[in-house]
Amino acid sequence: MNTALLTDQYELTMVAAALADHTAHRTCTFEVFARRLPDGRRYGVVAGTGRLVEQLSQFRFGPEQLAVVEKFLDADTLEWLRNYRFSGDIDGYPEGELYFPGSPILTVRGSFAEAVVLETLALSILNHDSAIASAAARMVTAAGSRPIIEMGSRRTHEQAAVASSRAAYLAGLSATSNLEAARRHGVPSAGTSAHSFTLLHTSADGPDEKAAFAAQVATLGVGTTLLVDTYDITQGVASAIEVAGTELGAVRIDSGDLGVLARQVRRQLDDLGASNTRIVVSGDLDEYAIASLRAEPVDVYGVGTSLVTGSGSPTAGMVYKLVEVDGIPVAKRASHKESRGGAKTAIRTAKATGTIVEEIIYPTGTAAPETTLTARPLQIPLVRGGEPVVDLPTLDDSREHLAAALVSLPWEGLGLSRGEPAIPVRFIAPETHQPEGYRP
Repeated sequence: MNTALLTDQYELTMVAAALADHTAHRTCTFEVFARRLPDGRRYGVVAGTGRLVEQLSQFRFGPEQLAVVEKFLDADTLEWLRNYRFSGDIDGYPEGELYFPGSPILTVRGSFAEAVVLETLALSILNHDSAIASAAARMVTAAGSRPIIEMGSRRTHEQAAVASSRAAYLAGLSATSNLEAARRHGVPSAGTSAHSFTLLHTSADGPDEKAAFAAQVATLGVGTTLLVDTYDITQGVASAIEVAGTELGAVRIDSGDLGVLARQVRRQLDDLGASNTRIVVSGDLDEYAIASLRAEPVDVYGVGTSLVTGSGSPTAGMVYKLVEVDGIPVAKRASHKESRGGAKTAIRTAKATGTIVEEIIYPTGTAAPETTLTARPLQIPLVRGGEPVVDLPTLDDSREHLAAALVSLPWEGLGLSRGEPAIPVRFIAPETHQPEGYRP
């Protein structure tokens, strides 16, 4: 899919004005960062850089795209867009890395014109995917070792559903119900049936839940998951075991007081001899609901609405700001929307045990701050000369990286408690290359 029009008009009008006054080709550095974390969050998870690098190669202005923008752009700008190819460099935090307020998550270097037009593409991908991954990581923490299935496709835009599945898998969810995510990104897929299949097996004599279960087992085998709460849940469980036998894979509960019902169903399954049959629960679960079920006999969680919608996954709030022009630090000074000038690099220090101590952000091109702790650089090369770097981390690599990163957080920062960011972020001002009169 061509991605050139996944942008805002003002990016192109800025290019037009910059071309006209001959500033379009000044060498610039833009940075993506979040000024703060969403309320109640103590860390964020970077996701979407892999998708951004992929979509950058499709950012081209062909005849269809030019036909849209020629309504408000001059001939010189249209010709520049016709030949547009990003030729700069991009560094960034790898997917699966933790971020905090001010972290230089993405650094884009190039001419003003070729870099400014990427703002909306970069932010729309990173803000969405990072919000989903951050929420999913909290759910994984709440669930402990129990697997979680992502099943939110019906609650969001059809393309957002695919991106959400990818970000959720990166964060540690086990599978997705979305088949396009399985095809496009290799996410394991899962799914059995909905209440409609049970309701389908209704005749003039009334509902026949056993017939529905029998049909599903005949097609999918006894390892399937039967949805037992369409009618009476106690009878549903009894019918499920009668039809499938005591080696039934799982039963799913989708409504009601899930903790109470899980205990009830576990006792019933055990009494029926189905001690290996697992219990899957779903129904608008978020990290707090999952945490509240930790002591209950739940084996698998299914999450959807609270993961893929804004209520459960508040925006990461990332911004894309110009921080350097021809080597000169520049910064916005507006109240409550300040930025720090100058291109920046970051390291994260940790104790010998691996527990993170702090993140240190310092001017690019200067020596890394001295520390007696273990220090790890956070940015990696993503694009060089407009081309993706070879052997970037895979989705599975990023998934493993996040799992390790979460373990390295101080224990009080890992849970669901509200408060300050889990680790401090220290900024070292760009004193070594400040122009006269520059105030950080």
